[in-house]
Amino acid sequence: MWAQARASDVGPPRIALLACSVFEREIAHFARDASHIAETRFFEMGLHDRPDQLRATLRQNLEALDARTDIEAVALAYGLCGRGTAGLQPKHHKLVIPRAHDCITIFMGSKEAYAGHQRRCPSCYYYTPGWNRGRRVPGPERLEALKLELAKKFDSEEVEFLLESEREQWGRHDTVSYLDLGTDDAGTEADYARRCARWLGWKFERLQGDSKLLCDLLRGHWDADRFQVVDPGMSLGHSPDEYIFRAEPVAPELPKP
Repeated sequence: MWAQARASDVGPPRIALLACSVFEREIAHFARDASHIAETRFFEMGLHDRPDQLRATLRQNLEALDARTDIEAVALAYGLCGRGTAGLQPKHHKLVIPRAHDCITIFMGSKEAYAGHQRRCPSCYYYTPGWNRGRRVPGPERLEALKLELAKKFDSEEVEFLLESEREQWGRHDTVSYLDLGTDDAGTEADYARRCARWLGWKFERLQGDSKLLCDLLRGHWDADRFQVVDPGMSLGHSPDEYIFRAEPVAPELPKP
């Protein structure tokens, strides 16, 4: 799998990987022989809903990796994720992230493929094996889990109101678009997504994902068109155009009064 990268004299850069757990099985599959990945840390996919907490978690782990002298870069298996990755500031190792708004771009293989599918199916809701396992996709299990979660904080009337609001959000969609990258659980999770579609009364489609963007992130094939590389001393900024990210100078700290 890594023959192409190892064929060069230099080989892939030695990296640490910070990743959303939505990619856990995909990374295990595509990086099983990747000895140049010195360390991998996965974080709960629920941080996607809390961008400030996601940023704080990633910042804390970047700082923890500062002490490592055996890596050249830290790679992020994330997208912009509600701007949860914007503002990260590497101090000792370069930081690399795909030019992606969210994980579906990575499953699709490019932001262009994602945008093209959204144009063809604007009412789609995307399912993947990881999102399925976390029961974070529309379906009966998600509704029941949400009901139990809300019941800890609200009375029954408020719970029913919030559940109805969730159902209204789902009502904006009419198609389950299931994406996989050929992992061992791909078929089982496709069946689960199909059952959810049947329960919702939605159409179902299974899409073949493209692993190239994820694999190139892991291999160190970081061209500027598809990846943002941030050098130490710079900051990962949001770019409101097709590039999604940009490297920005770190603002100097103001003196304390």
